[in-house]
Amino acid sequence: MGTGRPLSRSTVEAARLLGRRIALARRERRWTIAELAERVGCSAATMGKVERGDPSVALGTVFEAAALVGVPLFTDDAVTLAREADLVEARLAVLPQRVRRRHVDDDF
Repeated sequence: MGTGRPLSRSTVEAARLLGRRIALARRERRWTIAELAERVGCSAATMGKVERGDPSVALGTVFEAAALVGVPLFTDDAVTLAREADLVEARLAVLPQRVRRRHVDDDF
């Protein structure tokens, strides 16, 4: 898939599912791959990779394609999405800015 290292099965399956959902929504709108690619601002070849679930495609490209064809990424409700974002930010605010590697002395 061109990512340079093996990906977990769940990552590969999630990318494929999102790509197939984008393909389905595009076809339901009767758009060609070229039409969606033009709207997203990428090539038709890249859009083909999106629809096949190739995880090497830039995340922003995949998310933009999903948004344009109406595939929800988290929720369609702006209030719920904003609340969830606020909760994540609140949790991040109380955690350290940096994480230091712990030294574990496991010599027996």
